[in-house]
Amino acid sequence: MSRPCVVLLPGLLCDAAVWRAQRAALAFADCIVPSYGAAASIDDMARGVLAGVAAPRFSLAGHSMGGRVALAIARMAPERVERLALLDSGMEGIAPGEAGTQERDKRMALLHKARHSGMRAMGAQWARGMVHPDRLGTPLFGEVLDMVARFTPEIFAAQIEALLNRPDAAPVLQGLRCPTLLACGRQDSWSPLSRHERMQALCPGSTLVVIEDSGHMSTMEQPGQVSKALVDWMQR
Repeated sequence: MSRPCVVLLPGLLCDAAVWRAQRAALAFADCIVPSYGAAASIDDMARGVLAGVAAPRFSLAGHSMGGRVALAIARMAPERVERLALLDSGMEGIAPGEAGTQERDKRMALLHKARHSGMRAMGAQWARGMVHPDRLGTPLFGEVLDMVARFTPEIFAAQIEALLNRPDAAPVLQGLRCPTLLACGRQDSWSPLSRHERMQALCPGSTLVVIEDSGHMSTMEQPGQVSKALVDWMQR
């Protein structure tokens, strides 16, 4: 019997380190953590993932920006997606008016800092909102900064462009017909629980799991809780 394939999509400025614990927990499957390279749109990221995965069908989990890439893959190639998991993610496009302008300005200010002070210095500012407040200054926070520092300002700029032009994925959620897991850190201030509750309402039959005592980086902050949710999802 062939082993299942699980594709684990990282978020903004994240790499395989964000999925380390979950890959170990899913040792019964072949786990793939793609890189988006220099892709500057969500759809281009999705096309790159689809081209790089040989398995005709796979389970697909995306964290943060990776969840948006996962939804694009589900739209482009629904016949290849056996099940879908979206962690600390979202579905909306950029907000109109002042809210959208503020998001754009904040992201561009971070890019300016990355270009002039370095990726780690930018990460020390940006990542403060990514984790539970109790984890600031801990070794885990250092791991997040190490991960951010492995990227370049050029890749950061490409990923910002992708996010600022992200598509509205609500219709994809509404059309899903595969087992779907939504998971979110209780203290995620970046992609809050209320957003995931709205996503669940659009996706009949989906399961929502709250990751306790966790901010946005739930896979690293609470690896045991997230791994259990994913194993349960795979065994459904």
